[in-house]
Amino acid sequence: MKQLTSVVLVTLFAFAASAGNEVIRRGAAISKDTKTVPIADVLAKPEAWTMAPVVVEGVVSTVCQNKGCWMEITTESGTPGMRVTFLDYGFFVPKDSKGYMAILEGRVEIKKLPKDHVDHLEDEGASIERQPDGSAIETSFIAAGVELHKQ
Repeated sequence: MKQLTSVVLVTLFAFAASAGNEVIRRGAAISKDTKTVPIADVLAKPEAWTMAPVVVEGVVSTVCQNKGCWMEITTESGTPGMRVTFLDYGFFVPKDSKGYMAILEGRVEIKKLPKDHVDHLEDEGASIERQPDGSAIETSFIAAGVELHKQ
């Protein structure tokens, strides 16, 4: 019995140690052939990145606490980032992903959000810069694939 207990404990320890390196994948696999672009470059000139898929990397700063249906990513230094949604509402991320390193493949989108949608997003924890009428012009990322790495 003592030997079985030792084996179980060693197995659990090994599993726990490997769990720290766990990668959470959602959606499509991240392509090795797609251009990687720094978030700062995307935010500085978003219209330059709307035509073709790109890969961006960042730290998850906020996650929708209702479903995990969006997240915000930023650079490791905590500079402003962008909100990420998931292609065709096809997958969600864990609601406890804040602080994870994210690698995302998808498209940059620039759109005007009406006031009621901005209100809804703020109720879920998003930080959005509003226009005087309560609407917002948002640069966001529509991810086809996501990899989350615990830091």
